[in-house]
Amino acid sequence: MNTAIIKASILCALCALFGAGAAWATPLSSSARAVIPADVQQIISVDYRSLKDSSTAMALKNQVLPPALKEFETALKGIGIVPDHDVDQLTFASFRIPKKGVGVIGMAQGDFAMKAVLKKMALHKIKPATYHNTDIYPMGNGMQMTFLDDSTLLFADSVALRAALDSRDGYAQALDSNNQIVDMIGSVDSGTVWSVLDQKGTQNMLISAMGDASKLADYDTLKKRLLGSRYTMNFQNGVNFDLDVVTADSVTAATLSTLVKAGVLYKKISATPVEKVALDSMTVNSDNSDLQMHFKTDDQQFRSLLHSDLFAAVSK
Repeated sequence: MNTAIIKASILCALCALFGAGAAWATPLSSSARAVIPADVQQIISVDYRSLKDSSTAMALKNQVLPPALKEFETALKGIGIVPDHDVDQLTFASFRIPKKGVGVIGMAQGDFAMKAVLKKMALHKIKPATYHNTDIYPMGNGMQMTFLDDSTLLFADSVALRAALDSRDGYAQALDSNNQIVDMIGSVDSGTVWSVLDQKGTQNMLISAMGDASKLADYDTLKKRLLGSRYTMNFQNGVNFDLDVVTADSVTAATLSTLVKAGVLYKKISATPVEKVALDSMTVNSDNSDLQMHFKTDDQQFRSLLHSDLFAAVSK
């Protein structure tokens, strides 16, 4: 599960960079924020309710849905929760665990009828383990789960889930102690779509997005001055995507803007007509210490892009 979701986390940002991947979300609940460790790499949210309001969004979901998310949906059905009906919001967070690498947790929010779910588990003789006075249940596919409150379900493998509970229960620092990530969340979490990446995740995203332009000496110097990134996306009146890369200063942002423009021009050389239209729909500039990218297209063009080689390259 970890490898698949981590890869999906990075690819969602990459795909979104060219109008080809994102999640539909609302602000995190206090219960969800409490279990995200401070050393977070990326947060991605999926608003299941909003998916149904846009046929374009549904087409995107069906094409980029990672295997781990499909496994989670199957596991939920096994405990009596129907994702399309009961889940309002799904959030993934990847984070570093000291001496154990990277962990990934998922948080589902919705109308779960917690007592009914727990009763069904009892009838099937599924017994919980206890950690910090919290009941943890096996969920299948190597995942475990626990209810954070009546409407929030936490799921992950054993190591990641316990690391999350450590953060909530005060044994390790939680998200709110990471000022850089918290500030970025505050700038985007009121949008229809939002995600945030830390410094390393942002570096990887731009390297993949820029292609050969990232091999220039200027970028190798600049990448150390990238602090993080955030994006918002919505599907009202076509597809609108806005990405901000937070840098150390205005000079870094302006220079990075020039390099990203070079990367877009390079991709146009081998782009198909559909891909060229998509790339022409992207604007890149800088504002103070932020690199800003904006992408806008109509539903028909976006759906054509879903089947393009450019989309396949960034979503495989």
